[in-house]
Amino acid sequence: MKTKVISRYIRSGLLLGLLVFMIPVSLSAQRKGERPAGGKERSSVSKPNSKETGKKQGIKENQTPGETKGTNVNKTDVKTGNKTNVSTGNKTNVSGNTVNVDNSKNVNVNVNKSTVVVANPRPYPRPPYSYGGHSYYAYHPYHYHPYQPYHWGPVYHPWGFFVATIAATAIIVSVANQQYHYDQGVYYVSSNGGYTVVQAPVGATITTLPPGSQTVVVNETTNNYYYGGTYYEKSEKGYIVVPPTAGTVVEKLPEGGKEVKIGEVTYVKVGETYYQPIEKDGKKLYEVVDVKADK
Repeated sequence: MKTKVISRYIRSGLLLGLLVFMIPVSLSAQRKGERPAGGKERSSVSKPNSKETGKKQGIKENQTPGETKGTNVNKTDVKTGNKTNVSTGNKTNVSGNTVNVDNSKNVNVNVNKSTVVVANPRPYPRPPYSYGGHSYYAYHPYHYHPYQPYHWGPVYHPWGFFVATIAATAIIVSVANQQYHYDQGVYYVSSNGGYTVVQAPVGATITTLPPGSQTVVVNETTNNYYYGGTYYEKSEKGYIVVPPTAGTVVEKLPEGGKEVKIGEVTYVKVGETYYQPIEKDGKKLYEVVDVKADK
């Protein structure tokens, strides 16, 4: 009887020992099946291709995640490439190498500079002054005196001057499909928020000369009318704006001119017209110079 009991305990002990031995082995086997030899975990889910992920997320190669291009920051749209458009809220358009800026009252006005001097049929009594490949023709001897611009009164404004409003008496004058606003000898073009004074367009016709106009002698048979740097000629419809004629002498030059040193002679340039300072009958005057390129 005792032998059977002892035998039963022995078998139970062997079975318990076997179980204790097998459990760690089983766990070790499971762990080996989950980890490769290098100790890294195996995954049944394949990792996505990094390039494909980048394309889907809008991330380019060599770009740090989180550094996303093409984002909308402060309402600014940026597109990369040769045609880049940037809208910053300041009405600034940047396209390639061309930059257009639209700022209030920062207006680039295409001022009419059709002031090619008309040749005078009278022969010149003296040879021209030559310098720098050009010849400067004048009838009177050169007599320098400082340029002192003349102001024609409260309604007059120099070229380039900006005003917010113009008088109700202003009329519209059309020249070469361009509309101008004219008022008492001053010509305006519409610009952002107002009007900018421009040089009188050649060909514009008005019915009445502006107050303060002066008669100027062109030659023995022709007189023109002059006001604020603008020359008028009598026509059937009124008075038409014409280019200055070489040799015409005026007493007053408008604001906006500048002295130009050419060799030893100082001219006054108003728009694209050169004036030579002269003296006649004790008065300081200016003569329209005919400038020709030497052949």
